[in-house]
Amino acid sequence: MNNELLTRIDAHGTRFSKGQRLIAQYIRMHYDKAAFMTAARLGGTVGVSESTVVRFATEIGYPGYPALQRAMQEMIRSRLTAVQRMEVAEDRIGSEKLLNAVLTSDIESIRATMESVSEHSFTEAVEAIVHARHIYIAAARSSAPLASFLGYYFNLIFGQVTVVNAVSESEFFEKLFRIGEADAVIGFSFPRYSASMAKAMHFARSKGATVISITDSENSPLAHHATHLLLAQSNMVSVADSLVAPMSLVNALIAAVTERKKADVIAALERLEAAWDAYGIYEKVVD
Repeated sequence: MNNELLTRIDAHGTRFSKGQRLIAQYIRMHYDKAAFMTAARLGGTVGVSESTVVRFATEIGYPGYPALQRAMQEMIRSRLTAVQRMEVAEDRIGSEKLLNAVLTSDIESIRATMESVSEHSFTEAVEAIVHARHIYIAAARSSAPLASFLGYYFNLIFGQVTVVNAVSESEFFEKLFRIGEADAVIGFSFPRYSASMAKAMHFARSKGATVISITDSENSPLAHHATHLLLAQSNMVSVADSLVAPMSLVNALIAAVTERKKADVIAALERLEAAWDAYGIYEKVVD
């Protein structure tokens, strides 16, 4: 469990009311379920009012229940097994009207990302990308499609881009060993965090490269090595991770970089369009 949260509970334990003690006990024993409960549902589960749950959050030093909930979620995301993630996701979104529940969850993730991502960090990351000698884009496991998608479009814009979707830990270092101070690496990792990604970002930072970490929390292993940190919410949806919000952030990066290098992008796309037409890459749609 998160030591900070435990410390807060322990520090205030003697001042808890009877209802608050019930909440503290439930969080200790069932934090994996409590992390995704609303204040009203948590209160109903332990037999106290919603207002008691809110007061509990402020009593232990959080500005409100959402902050306590985020602390619990960060505490468990990297610890749950695949089976536990299924159980938590089912408990959180239920088994009926799944389409609506999942889409609503994704909308909430994008909204939370809009509130958490720093516009200043985003702008600085874009500048670092634009001026980098070579751009490395690294990811592992379920985050790999994000790197591939970003790499596809960055390869249209820039001349020197390497996508590192490594299967083994040694591959990360084999593809990154030439990285230097003039380069930038964009790394993705979401719970359960990849140990190989954390090591790769540490290596890149040790070589003086600009490290742009796209992850879900300031407590993420990738955040510790970041020159620029971009936070995007990820949620558990059954055995799959919802990466809708990170993908929206990737789209924003592509749009921002394209705007900064508009003339180069237009020239490159004109050459590509000519090649695509000459070799019949795309089917022509007849009205």
